[in-house]
Amino acid sequence: MFVQRQGLVIWLYSLKQAKMLRRFGNVHYVSKKLKYVVLYCNQDELEVIMEKINSFSFVKKVEPSYKPFLKMEFENAAPDKAKEYDYKMGI
Repeated sequence: MFVQRQGLVIWLYSLKQAKMLRRFGNVHYVSKKLKYVVLYCNQDELEVIMEKINSFSFVKKVEPSYKPFLKMEFENAAPDKAKEYDYKMGI
């Protein structure tokens, strides 16, 4: 039901054409100072979209986001003994 999405960071020479990138996916953020656009698109169409966007003359570089491939379950460190004692006291 839900389509897997992935972000693209598109570095531009000029922001004039940033509005044109909306046809490739959802523009999430545009940085005026650093001249980049964060675009979200379907993960299965990612390679094709990257090639199309990279072929434009106003694009410096296209980088995919690696967030979908990162492990998001974190190991719990040893609990703090002082906090554990406070919880038992009811403080």
